Amino acid sequence: MNSGWLLLILPGLIWGASFLFIAEGLRAISPNGLAFFRIAIGFLTLACFPSARKPVDRADWPAVFWLGVLWFAFPLTLLPYAEQRVSSALTGMLNGANPLFATLVAGWLSGAAPSRAVTIGLAIGISGAVIMAIPAASEGASSAIGIALIVTSLISYGIALSIARRLQQKYGAVPVIWRAQAVAIALTAPFGIPDLINANWTPIPLLSMLALGIFGTAIANVVMAKAAGHFGASRASSTTFLIPVVALALGVLLRNETVAPLSLAGGAICLLGAYQMKRSL
Repeated sequence: MNSGWLLLILPGLIWGASFLFIAEGLRAISPNGLAFFRIAIGFLTLACFPSARKPVDRADWPAVFWLGVLWFAFPLTLLPYAEQRVSSALTGMLNGANPLFATLVAGWLSGAAPSRAVTIGLAIGISGAVIMAIPAASEGASSAIGIALIVTSLISYGIALSIARRLQQKYGAVPVIWRAQAVAIALTAPFGIPDLINANWTPIPLLSMLALGIFGTAIANVVMAKAAGHFGASRASSTTFLIPVVALALGVLLRNETVAPLSLAGGAICLLGAYQMKRSL
């Protein structure tokens, strides 16, 4: 495998594994502490890249602030709370709907109706996401809340990606992400630091958290930026199709999680819709 294809698939593999790391990290630390710790480790990792310190105009800092809220602080706090209620495998599978929500939000913000082909892809994908969530949502209020938290995080990501597009075109991904993470550290610190102090670390949760911060919150974003430069943004974004597959495999194989057949069918339909939509953009 040449280095170009490695750039293409590596972010999806890392982000797919992130849901396993979250589940393992929750054995030692609460969701607020987990979110703060992973963002702080990601920020320190990105600081090692000289490109992170590229200047950003003061006029663009309000947008960077909202990225810190909507891309990092808010969704990265919701996901650990969700994984306390539903499996890491299902959380990762539902995150396969991320491109669908990003497209819906972008269309809503721009006021432009999507093409017929994109609409078909969205309809297929959202139907698959609903089917995927039905078994967990029917298990009780706790699981239903977990599903709602995941959906909320996906909407937040969708808004953040719409904000990030212009900034990344202007400055590149790494300087924008690094500064947004600085904002997120400040926002998550009040609840995160006390939880971090009271964490009960053992080797596997600690290593999982370090991997989540270094790779999932930092390196994957750097590689994704390089892949976008190498392949183009549209083709590079296809790495997200790996996320639900990797999350499912790791959850089942390493944590003995079970996923309902209906959820598996919904996941396949969701990916089909996302693929159809991507071909049409």
